[in-house]
Amino acid sequence: MFSNRYIFIYAAILVVVIAALLSTTAKFLQPFQERNVRIEKIQNILASAGIVSTKENAEQLFERHIVTEILIDRHGNIITDDRRAFDMDLKIELRKLDELNAGKSNVEPAFPMFVCELNNEQIFIIPMLGKGLWGPLWGYMSLKDDFNTVVGAVFDHQGETPGLGAEIAHPAFQKQFLGKRIFDDNRNFVSIAVVKGGIANSSKIALEHGVDAVSGGTITSDGLADMIKVCLGNYLNFFKVRHAEFLTQHEVEIVEEPIEEEEPPQVYRPRPPVVEEEPEPQAEEEPVEETPEKKDTTTNTTED
Repeated sequence: MFSNRYIFIYAAILVVVIAALLSTTAKFLQPFQERNVRIEKIQNILASAGIVSTKENAEQLFERHIVTEILIDRHGNIITDDRRAFDMDLKIELRKLDELNAGKSNVEPAFPMFVCELNNEQIFIIPMLGKGLWGPLWGYMSLKDDFNTVVGAVFDHQGETPGLGAEIAHPAFQKQFLGKRIFDDNRNFVSIAVVKGGIANSSKIALEHGVDAVSGGTITSDGLADMIKVCLGNYLNFFKVRHAEFLTQHEVEIVEEPIEEEEPPQVYRPRPPVVEEEPEPQAEEEPVEETPEKKDTTTNTTED
C-alpha cells in the first residue's frame, strides 16, 4: 500500500503535467481561435451590408468593399490617430462614455464606423453592443448615405433561450429591418422599435420605424431595442453633419442636371361636324313677254 507521501507527490506531478499540457495546447490553438473570431467579425460586418461571404473569401471581400474605417467622438468629429476601428473594443468605449457622463472620468470615447462601397453607393456600418436576458447582445447595422434608411442588420447573442430570444440571430427576424428609417419626417431621431404584438397592430409607432418583436422573447426584444437606440444615439451629431452635406450635394446635382421639358399631352378633341351650307336660292327670272309687232293697217291707197 502506498504511503501518503507517495500519493501526494504523484498527484502533484500529475497536476503539473496536465496543466502544462493544457497551457501548451491553449497557446498553440490561440492563433487559430483569434483568426476564427476575426473572420466571424468580418462576415458579420459584410452581412449587415448585404454581402454574403465564406470563411475562405471573407478577408478578400472585406478589403474590396470596406474602403474606410473611421473613429468618431461624441460630438460627431472624426478622430485622426493611429487606432484602427476594427480593433476597437466597443464595450470599453461604452464604459468610458458612462464614466464620462457620471463625472468619474474625463477620457473621451471613440466610436468605430466602417464605410462600405457597393454598387457605386456608400454604406455606413455601425457596430452595436447591448444586454439581453442571459447575457450580452451585439450586432451591426448599415445605413444609406442619407443616414436614415437601413440597408441591413445582423445580431447575435451569447446565451439567449433557443426558440425564443435566440431568434434575433435568424435571418427571418433580421430582414425586417431592411428599408426602415431611424428619423421621422421632421428629422427627429426615433430609432427602430421592436414591437410586442407586431408593428402592424401598433397605433403609436409608424410602420417604417418598427419591427415585430420575438414571440415569447420580450426581455430580449426590449434589450435589442435599447441597444439600437443607445448605439445609434452615439452617432447623432455625426449624422446631422453628414445629412446636411448629403442634402447640399443632392441639391447641386438637381441644379446641374438639365430638366427636360415634357411635351404637354395631346388631348383628343373631336372635330366639329361640317355643315354643308345650302346654296341660296336664286331668284327666278321672270319671262319677258315679247310684244307683238303691230301690223300697219294703213292701206296704201293709190290715187286714181
